[in-house]
Amino acid sequence: MTSLRDRLGPAGGLPGCTLSDLRFSVGLGQIAEGTSLGGRLDELRSRAVLVATGDQLTTALALIELDGVARRIVVCPPDLPQEHLAPILIEAEVDAVVCEAGAGRFAGAGVRLAVACRLPIASAGKIPASEHRTEWVLLTSGTTGAPKMVMHSLAGLTAAIKPIAPRDRPIVWGTFYDIRRYGGLQILLRALLAPGSLVLSSAGEPAADHLRRLGALGVTHISGTASHWRRALMCAAAGAISPEYIRLSGEIADQPILDSLHQLYPHAAIGHAYASTEAGVGFEVNDGLEGFPARLLDEGAGDVQMKVENSSLRIRSPRTASRYLGSAASVLVDSDGFVDTGDMVERRDDRYHFVGRRGGIINVGGLKVHPEEVEAVINRHESVRMSLVKSRRSPIIGAIVVADVVLNEEASARVGGPGGEALRTEILRLCRDTLPVHKVPASIRFVPTLDVTTGGKLARHDA
Repeated sequence: MTSLRDRLGPAGGLPGCTLSDLRFSVGLGQIAEGTSLGGRLDELRSRAVLVATGDQLTTALALIELDGVARRIVVCPPDLPQEHLAPILIEAEVDAVVCEAGAGRFAGAGVRLAVACRLPIASAGKIPASEHRTEWVLLTSGTTGAPKMVMHSLAGLTAAIKPIAPRDRPIVWGTFYDIRRYGGLQILLRALLAPGSLVLSSAGEPAADHLRRLGALGVTHISGTASHWRRALMCAAAGAISPEYIRLSGEIADQPILDSLHQLYPHAAIGHAYASTEAGVGFEVNDGLEGFPARLLDEGAGDVQMKVENSSLRIRSPRTASRYLGSAASVLVDSDGFVDTGDMVERRDDRYHFVGRRGGIINVGGLKVHPEEVEAVINRHESVRMSLVKSRRSPIIGAIVVADVVLNEEASARVGGPGGEALRTEILRLCRDTLPVHKVPASIRFVPTLDVTTGGKLARHDA
């Protein structure tokens, strides 16, 4: 049994490898031998611990220190509503929290111990020996209802991370994700075990400032959702970085965003990965095209098997979570070990394309519309940066399709005059030429920005 701290090794990775945010930079060597928990790590031995620190860097340090020591780690995302906290504490049997200071909002829910996590990192003294295969509990990022608690092991979380070829200088990872979600945690683990450095965003930091900081620190590899990247490309500071590798995941990576990234970063390798909190990392696509080759269903992707049933992608993998946690939890895998992802796909020639989520369908007079499918068409227009398709109630057919569209800077300047109507007509014509009539938006509204969740996905709410 090897813990995350043990896997860092006594040298803590390559010289110069660090975890950093806007305020602090900590060497991996310091992390391997130090503590952010003030000598109280032994008090957390064998406990179920909720990690609820206020910033990503202290979360990362706490996760490294607790793995192999705590019986269970529950990773608390920054946007968890207060009303969901008490049920999670009870169902996960949490009896200790790691936070900034004091029990505070955790009091009264069975929590007996609160340990402060602080920077700068200090000398650890005697570090408790690893004695647990710690359970890692991540929360899903659904937009409605209470989040589900998903049980992972460190082995499953790191199964997709492969050794890297020798390099003259370390990889420097950047990510638009928060590491308290599955996508961001994957990048943290890659940086720690590859090894390399990781530059974290800080709460309230403007996107342009974050991009400039990534550029100043020499980011080589960077990840985010398609929405993260669309918003980044709207910043003039997008030119501040010159990455070797760009990775998209978490949302459909359509051809317009892949092409835009290739245009701005012509020397970067650009790939998109399929992953989810439940299914783990499924596969990567690195040919520059949206969707994935149909042969992956027959051949598999390494140790991952896939199939499509009722248009939904299903995955069986050693990287899959073991179960949902909680007394009323649903079953995570079917009798054959497959996770029903709920991501709907459609085969076109020799390739499968993602068309949307099963739960996000708009019903237009009994006909189904996936918002993401319409967005992919709208996003093809050269003046469009990003779009959000949603439903609006109709007294005649129940719902109609409408779209909010963010334009590029040049097109936005024309919206107030006759050019705006002409542009709206062009986008609608593109939709009519490409989509069945029931999928064509009844109206298009030009907006300055679109809301994105803390998980990096478009915030989808019906009109």
